[in-house]
Amino acid sequence: MAFISYADDGPLGPGLAALYERNRDPRHGGVDNILRIHSHNPASTEAHLLLYKTLMFGRGPLSRVQREMIAVVVSQVNACHY
Repeated sequence: MAFISYADDGPLGPGLAALYERNRDPRHGGVDNILRIHSHNPASTEAHLLLYKTLMFGRGPLSRVQREMIAVVVSQVNACHY
């Protein structure tokens, strides 16, 4: 659970509901907490997603696997369960 409050999947504004619907994780059907912490500001959710997609899928010398490995190590060092 994040220290930042976030909107539940209950009644959401139309913009946030659309964002949640587009970004549900197919493995569990929910929206990852790392995105939900932006729920009070949908524009920041969009910015977060753009940054994530650029870092993980953009052109560069690292493979997708290498990028994921770096993310896992950084999360571990930061004691972050995301």
